[in-house]
Amino acid sequence: MIKDRASGILLHPTSLPGPFGAGDLGANAYLFVDWLKGAGQTYWQVLPLGEIGPGNSPYMSSSAFAGNVLLIDLQDLATQGWLTAEDLIPDPGFCADRVDFSLQAPFRLERLRRAARQFFASSQSSMHEAYADFCLAECEWLEDYARFMTILEQQEGRGWNEWPEVYARRSPHALAVLDEVSQVKISFWKFCQWCFSRQWAQLKSYANGRGIKLVGDVPIFVAFQSADVWAHPELFELDESGCPSVVAGVPPDYFSETGQLWGNPLYRWDVHERTGYAWWIKRLASALSSFDQVRIDHFRGFAAYWEVPASESTAINGRWVQGPGAKLFDAFAKAFTELPIIAEDLGVITPDVAQLRDQFNLPGMRILQFAFGDDSRNAFLPHNYIANTIAYTGTHDNDTTLGWWNTASAHERQFAHAYFDKASIDVPWDMMSALSASVANTVIFPMQDVLCLSGEHRMNYPGRAEGNWEWRFTWEQVQPWQTIRFANITACNKRNPPCIDAGCECLETLG
Repeated sequence: MIKDRASGILLHPTSLPGPFGAGDLGANAYLFVDWLKGAGQTYWQVLPLGEIGPGNSPYMSSSAFAGNVLLIDLQDLATQGWLTAEDLIPDPGFCADRVDFSLQAPFRLERLRRAARQFFASSQSSMHEAYADFCLAECEWLEDYARFMTILEQQEGRGWNEWPEVYARRSPHALAVLDEVSQVKISFWKFCQWCFSRQWAQLKSYANGRGIKLVGDVPIFVAFQSADVWAHPELFELDESGCPSVVAGVPPDYFSETGQLWGNPLYRWDVHERTGYAWWIKRLASALSSFDQVRIDHFRGFAAYWEVPASESTAINGRWVQGPGAKLFDAFAKAFTELPIIAEDLGVITPDVAQLRDQFNLPGMRILQFAFGDDSRNAFLPHNYIANTIAYTGTHDNDTTLGWWNTASAHERQFAHAYFDKASIDVPWDMMSALSASVANTVIFPMQDVLCLSGEHRMNYPGRAEGNWEWRFTWEQVQPWQTIRFANITACNKRNPPCIDAGCECLETLG
């Protein structure tokens, strides 16, 4: 349970400014921490930090444990002597306000390969020891991940179920030969993960030292084309050929007549239970080592999930199947001294989902943009919140608040005017103020709302295959008056943290 009143910002690192086509873990991440501190904030929430998947989605990663190597700060690699000044010359095609994945990914990977070659050729004994220690500590997942990525490259991106059988079925002899003949390529992927881990740990240490807590995001499901499913097929519902027999989705609802067919393989929860949920405990341990709190996406799937035959083209012909429920969270409670978990309890929430959330005292989520569709009993209206809640104006899946308002129905606008008792609403600031004034202990705002940006700046359009995850901001967009107004809203509603160092520059103008 979260007890202290606080607030924060939702911003993925790729949305940060920077010279190399996308934000990363470099200098601008540290500047953003400083900005959060100055604005009186407590939390920086990010999207999943794993390798991106189809459509550049961070929710379809090739590993539940690996970090996104495209977030590695190249300047840091140059500081270590592994890249040259010439390596850091940006591509002229890079855009400051959008991520061009097709351009920045090959640019960064090429420089990571150069850095790896220089690292392994160097005589930096302390760094080599740190690398070896990392490989030993993370070997349970790292070995299979590095092999997976190496074979994936060799097979030109084909799915692992289409690889030669000796690889698809993980022949011990074939993997031993791979380890020997592809040692350089395997070591490259390990090096990248070490760099990511090292840089993220440094950023987290800096943020925590400034009083900023990092909130991560753990998708409930993993991608079929992932090192996890390839290495541990026994944990997933696969047929004899290694393909999913059933897949994840959500049933038809108000928003979609055919539901949503996600396509992720489902878990064999009976197998997980027999192992004491060992894989899940390791996954959560990995997340909690990187973050101060973690949001678990699609929390309702732990109570019951929508199972769809893999042969279906829509999610219509699915069924609800009971999930592991309290048994999984009992295992978590035994493995960890506390459970700093946020339950993403949006969508079709039945009593069993609420019971599971409340049994383990986990905060749920409320979205203000969902509040004005019916009447005063709407659970998303601020007066209906409880303290143990994480409230948002919107998430990465929503429009910006200004974009939402510009397309809101006449009924929603009329309701909002009546609710705020204002003939003219200052969007998004009145929405942000109402959220901050609520009883919810934690409120999170997308960075786009602080910058008063329209809908063209939203992060994701659910159901759209392209054009997502590309938004970035520039420091020129961050106006001093916006920061001051945001800080004042925070302080006025007693959400600003106590200063943790002398001479703190917090903009706490209202005590």
